[in-house]
Amino acid sequence: MVVIRLARGGSKNRPFYRVVVADSRFKRDGRFVEKIGFYDPLGDGSGRSLRINMERLCYWKGNGAQPSSTVARLCREYQRSSCGKEKSA
Repeated sequence: MVVIRLARGGSKNRPFYRVVVADSRFKRDGRFVEKIGFYDPLGDGSGRSLRINMERLCYWKGNGAQPSSTVARLCREYQRSSCGKEKSA
């Protein structure tokens, strides 16, 4: 089964996550099929930083990939924030 989940990177007390598409049998931080974004919960001082390639996310979801609960929540937040920026611009 293919899943869309977060793979942890960064150092101790400074987490950084990649949004990856991987086989569910692979290790959390191990091999992956494709990197489709990143998430920095601490950000660069201006808040949390999140980028997701929505085209690739839709492609993988269309092919049966299941997003983790955290990735699903982050995608909803990302869509809200990107829609808000487009309306105000």
